[in-house]
Amino acid sequence: MNKTTSAVFLMSFLLMASNTTSTSPTTEKYKTIPVETAIDKIRGGLLGQMLGNLNGIPHEFEYFEEPGNVKNYVPSLPTGAITDDDTDFEWVYIYEMQKRRKVLLYSEEITSLWKERINRRIWFSNLYARYLMDIGIKPPYTGSTALNPWASFNISGSFLSETFGLIAPAMPQTAAKIGLNYTTVAISAEPAQTTQLFTTMISTAFIEDDIEQILDAGVASLDPDSKTLILVNDIRKWHSQYPDNWRELRRLLKEKYTQEGGNIRDNNGTEINTGSTIAALLYGEGDFSETLRIAFNMGWDADNTAAAAGTIIGVTYGYRKMLSEGWMIVDRYKNTTREKMPMDETITSFADRLIELFEMVNRENGGQKTLIDKEMTYEIPQENPQPVVEVISPKNQKKKIRLEFAEEIKNNLLNGNIEQKARAAYMAVCLEMDEELRKKHPEQWDKAIYNLNGYWKLKHVIFSYNFNELKQLRGKFVSAGLKEPVKKYSKDELWNSSQIWRNPDSGME
Repeated sequence: MNKTTSAVFLMSFLLMASNTTSTSPTTEKYKTIPVETAIDKIRGGLLGQMLGNLNGIPHEFEYFEEPGNVKNYVPSLPTGAITDDDTDFEWVYIYEMQKRRKVLLYSEEITSLWKERINRRIWFSNLYARYLMDIGIKPPYTGSTALNPWASFNISGSFLSETFGLIAPAMPQTAAKIGLNYTTVAISAEPAQTTQLFTTMISTAFIEDDIEQILDAGVASLDPDSKTLILVNDIRKWHSQYPDNWRELRRLLKEKYTQEGGNIRDNNGTEINTGSTIAALLYGEGDFSETLRIAFNMGWDADNTAAAAGTIIGVTYGYRKMLSEGWMIVDRYKNTTREKMPMDETITSFADRLIELFEMVNRENGGQKTLIDKEMTYEIPQENPQPVVEVISPKNQKKKIRLEFAEEIKNNLLNGNIEQKARAAYMAVCLEMDEELRKKHPEQWDKAIYNLNGYWKLKHVIFSYNFNELKQLRGKFVSAGLKEPVKKYSKDELWNSSQIWRNPDSGME
């Protein structure tokens, strides 16, 4: 896994390289946006993201069988914003992208940032990816469906992508490529399609106000064979059938896309939550408060769906219009979660970072800032929305990883250190190589499983949930010799895992 892993893997493995498609001919070489307008929209998008996220937290995982009943909503941040997973993962990346003057951080750089700064208040697929890093598995393999049981459905493809749309105004393909470099730390397959969908919509919102047109651009970014495209088409169809009844659309969404009886696979899944976001945008009809009110009422992972919708409408509004509404907004972004990050950040200073990165991205793509008709204007290279990557099935992901790592797994099993042996055992089970290795090298296999048992945080999350993919994987690990944890931690303890400092199980400390 060399330093080119992230960029190359996205183009050559996770899905299919972007050279499977070509940019459509166009008579325009540049899109032009007044500097003042672009900056205002970047600030508006970030504020919209924070409002959707933080105002949505009281509604997160509150409405399942039935929708919420929020009747009045006035956006506000009366004490300012705080770090939360919808924005602070991206904040860590943005800070380092700006510092290093580099848009696509390498796999090793991403891993280092996670180990240094992303250890508290992380959930589900991201938590699992973080513990895979402890045994030496690096991004984007941490987001492969072959190695991470959350990766095929988790909504990280959408809620960790919005900021990347803000640094690529009117450049939908660039926005998607940047977003995928970071969201695939924890997801792939269909969730990666949602990265393309939402980064494209956010990027398009800089030059288009109409929600249907913005959604058309998002649709154009999807693999024609993706299930996400079917989902979006369903939402649009149901909206046209029930233009004044979002509750009926929600019922249809729940009826068709609930897959495992409403457990975490559904509540945190890309289908239900992507559908909720698109529905909120359509029924909100471009109104910020109404869009977020509906997003809250749709339920499930409501803060994240509201943040995605809020970013899009925040861009169409712009910062000045949002402030003119009289909402109580305190300019603060308080760091409560991320180690080795600024403690004096504000919403304004966060947005300043995005503006600087946008200018860097635009220059690297061949754009510029210039004077047109006595107005400072960004000339942005023309990009049409289209798929950057295609869907690859979990079966094919597993096959490719097995071919790539089979020899390394065997060598690590026989000759590796503690971490390497644990990684070899983990990957062998996931890639269905364990039975053969166990028969040929029983002593080394027992040692490797012993070492894997010592990585108790990873083991605890393997035993903590009951959706289908994880149950199947857990059964394989138990058969291979992984022991059930001696002590069971609560989900709050696991989610704040940096507070747990010792291994309560036998095995490696």
